[in-house]
Amino acid sequence: MKQIWIAVGLLLAILAGTLAHSFYLSGFTGELTALLEQAEERAEAGDWAAASEYNRKAHQVWDEKEIYLYLLLRHQDADEIYMSFCEVAEFLECEEGGEYSAANAKLIAQLKLLTEAEQLTLKNIL
Repeated sequence: MKQIWIAVGLLLAILAGTLAHSFYLSGFTGELTALLEQAEERAEAGDWAAASEYNRKAHQVWDEKEIYLYLLLRHQDADEIYMSFCEVAEFLECEEGGEYSAANAKLIAQLKLLTEAEQLTLKNIL
């Protein structure tokens, strides 16, 4: 009987960890998305310096969590998002409006998909 309680305890600990990770990642990607959307607004207004600063802040937030992200996410997903940050920064530097908007939208979508992939849902379990 003791073994069953140990197994149940371990399963509950794993479930709690999974839910905590999902909740944390959702807030984290929400923060990044907000910064990237503000960058988009500034770029549309022609304020490329402010747009670059918002993008730089978002990239810095991503970099600060790099160890956590690489430990708990697929490396390929984290690498793709990192490359998208670099791509967006280049388009901002060149002040390429259309290309920047497309790359920024792709980056925001990648962040949203990353959050969805880490949710504890029936779709992800099956």
